[in-house]
Amino acid sequence: MILKARDIHKYYGQLWVLKGVDIDIKPGEIASIVGPSGSGKSTLLHILGTLDHPGKGEVFIDQQKINFLHDKEVAAFRNQHIGFVFQFHHLLPEFTALENVSIPGWMAGRKKKEVNERAIEILKTLGLGQRLDNKPGALSGGEQQRVAVARALINNPKIIFADEPTGNLDSANAKELHQLFFDLRKQFNQTFLIVTHNEELAQMSDRILHMKDGKII
Repeated sequence: MILKARDIHKYYGQLWVLKGVDIDIKPGEIASIVGPSGSGKSTLLHILGTLDHPGKGEVFIDQQKINFLHDKEVAAFRNQHIGFVFQFHHLLPEFTALENVSIPGWMAGRKKKEVNERAIEILKTLGLGQRLDNKPGALSGGEQQRVAVARALINNPKIIFADEPTGNLDSANAKELHQLFFDLRKQFNQTFLIVTHNEELAQMSDRILHMKDGKII
């Protein structure tokens, strides 16, 4: 398993958000988590992606137990092994598409030339070869989200976590992004775990995990 989580609980004061979640994701799998607002989907995704800590339970990525590492170790592990795509792309407006994609690679200490070559390759694969020097303000919403996907791929992550990745896109761009995930799985054997309200994206997935009241049902 590329991802394994056992007995994940999360509390915010007296609010019990996650109530003993178990999950397994295989390499190359595209799985979607669906459920009503407030069911704990995004909270679970953030814990699995090391952006938050569980109140109880264990998380393993590529057999590495991650939720008991020190903060600096977690940050380094996240940078090198995990990719993220959010509803809002979170691109840095003062940097070009190429620079936005390259930043995680530079942070990992890789050589600038190597990172830039990889970033250009990914952006061309995503149909953005003519947009390398454009800043986010000069890109459409769909193009910005593709840059965010390229950024998530730059360090060859074990898994990409996507939280409502099409939530800020129109239907045409959402459909393109759906297909892109499957193209990337085919090309790179990339693994995705996606939180979504988009029924079309969920139905395309290999597996749908339904959440309700802090549990997978």
